[in-house]
Order: sequence, then structure tokens, then C-alpha cells
Amino acid sequence: MATFRIGQKVVCVNDRFRNVSIDQGIRKGRIYTVRWVGHYRHYVDGDFYGIKLMELHRGMDDGPEGYGATDMPFRASRFRPLVTDRIRDLLGLKAPKPKVVSAPSSVPSIRAKPRVTTPEREKEDA
Repeated sequence: MATFRIGQKVVCVNDRFRNVSIDQGIRKGRIYTVRWVGHYRHYVDGDFYGIKLMELHRGMDDGPEGYGATDMPFRASRFRPLVTDRIRDLLGLKAPKPKVVSAPSSVPSIRAKPRVTTPEREKEDA
């Protein structure tokens, strides 16, 4: 199981809640920021490792089920740490350009030579 830290970006991978009639607010594929991490004990859901999100405050759970939990965390298993594209990050690391040396280069420059036209021959009268 992944461990999380406060301020970390996470992506939701599971927004389905079985046997829950109230919309829980998270959406699969959306990115959130962790504001609380820890173990949580709920008298119905039991013990679990949970996270609370900065973008979402669940408030008092006083819906039809009436569990009475205040700002209950989500199970951490519903989220994965946001991983950046490592290849794209590495492509951003380019070698620094070499310093321009004032000495002449030993490699000859390749330039197009000017086109030379030859004068036309004069016709001889016989």
C-alpha cells in the first residue's frame, strides 16, 4: 500500500461506494491534495488508513445512514500518488551548450560556392 504525506498530489482511482446513497464528491481520474493522513476508526467501517483532501470537506455525516462522523477521511486505497512523466522530465534536462571559443575551428565550413559562368564562345566567320 502506498504511503501518503500532507501536501502530496494524489489521483482518485475508485469513486464507487457500495450501499451508499449520498454522493461522496470524489471523481475517478481527478487530482487532489492531501491535507490529513492517518489511521481512522469508524464503528461501522472499522479501522482503515485514510486521507482527507484539501479540495473536499465532508462535513457531518448525518445522511440517511446517520453514522455521525465529522469530516470522515476516505480510504487511502481509493487514491494513488500522482506520478509525473519521468521521461518528459528527463527530456527537459539537456546538456548545457558549450562555451564559444574564439579560436578558429579546425572543421572547414561548408558554404555554397558561388556559381561561375563562362563567357560564350564567339562564332568565327569562314
